[in-house]
Amino acid sequence: MTQMKLYNYIYDDGESRRLDVFLSANCDITRSYAATLINDGCVTVNGKVAAKNTKLKQGDKIEFSVPEPQEYSVEPENIPLDIVYEDEHLLVVNKPKDMVVHPAAGNYSGTLVNAILYHCGDSLSGINGVMRPGILHRIDKNTSGLLLVAKNDNAHLFLAEQISEHSLTREYEAVVYGNLKNDSGTVDAPIGRHPVKRKQMAIVEGGRDAVTHYTVLERFGNFTHVKLRLKTGRTHQIRVHMASLGHPVAGDDVYGPHKVITKLGGQCLHARKIGFIHPVSREYMEFTSELPQYFTKFLKELRD
Repeated sequence: MTQMKLYNYIYDDGESRRLDVFLSANCDITRSYAATLINDGCVTVNGKVAAKNTKLKQGDKIEFSVPEPQEYSVEPENIPLDIVYEDEHLLVVNKPKDMVVHPAAGNYSGTLVNAILYHCGDSLSGINGVMRPGILHRIDKNTSGLLLVAKNDNAHLFLAEQISEHSLTREYEAVVYGNLKNDSGTVDAPIGRHPVKRKQMAIVEGGRDAVTHYTVLERFGNFTHVKLRLKTGRTHQIRVHMASLGHPVAGDDVYGPHKVITKLGGQCLHARKIGFIHPVSREYMEFTSELPQYFTKFLKELRD
């Protein structure tokens, strides 16, 4: 049985604040984790289960429970890792195409988490639970590129705050269908769960804010090589946004055309660059990954 740690607060900050903002600022947890606790019914205000957007007032009694850390239930596996940078606080990993980031239904082994557990042992942040130790963000199975992993809770909280504030640098490259009209542009459209196809995301009213900046790198007539910079990091954000422009990512069998390019083995999308302020040194660090072979081979074919 999972043990719970209980917390009690009396709100006395004066001005009204959102509950998830208060928990994040005062309880050493990320805002996303605070939202998860609220959505799971672990937080009450004045004895009633609270909603994420609850506005706190002077004298409100806040009670919540957090599951005590558990032993990892995911097995470490000796899977080679392409480590771009590592110190005692974090590591930057170059994830190959076809690798799932964390275990989920149907993928409980062979994931990046299995490999990281083997490499790091028990020195990983536990904030995201036993299935996602140290994982700050994710990229899709068929997207390659750079991922940031936290080795302790303090590093996790510091880096997660940069993600929340949209100050983390995340730059991708992709090949998309068609010839983009403009050399650069921005897609600012909210993303949420598709109203009918529940395994897909879509641009929906009331979805979470999502902003993608794009710049054309090379044109091939029927395809365009683009650089994409994320302000936000929603699930499938680039794939949904580019498809909304009529230029889905080449090889995307979910948001692309019915007749997909199968030789790419999924979307031609690579997380090329990541930049962040180090949680201890407070220095800005930036890392770049070379385009993988599947990507450069496709570019060569297009040029030829």
